[in-house]
Amino acid sequence: MAYSVRQGAVARAATRRPAFGARPVRPIVPLAARGTVRAKASDSDVGTAGVAAIALGLPANAIMLWSEWTLKTTGSGLPPGPGGALGAAEGVSYLLVLGIIGWSIYTKATTGTGLPAGPAGLLGAVEGVSYLSLLAGIIVFALKYLS
Repeated sequence: MAYSVRQGAVARAATRRPAFGARPVRPIVPLAARGTVRAKASDSDVGTAGVAAIALGLPANAIMLWSEWTLKTTGSGLPPGPGGALGAAEGVSYLLVLGIIGWSIYTKATTGTGLPAGPAGLLGAVEGVSYLSLLAGIIVFALKYLS
């Protein structure tokens, strides 16, 4: 079997002994034997909760912002709609947005980073728009209270 000079140097480096009484900081492993390091999960792998947050969070933010706009312009929230469906969607939207914000805060406190970006950055977008919706809600309710 033929080998190049470089392969011979790697083999000699792998079998080199440390000086008497000295311990190597890390074991000497030839480059060919080293494996590649991979991340545990990619940003596009957000799991079932992430996919649900994307699918439900985008329309929930839209309904919440619509509700806040209606509250600012008319002084009351969305009308109940047929069978109370619009009012129910408004309430559920507020709960979903608060749930996404709570999940984001919990993730930030435990891991030091926010939610992953998700596929095409959608989960990160939902997270950001949820914070903006909350800020808009705080401003609208403060203006309503002060007027």
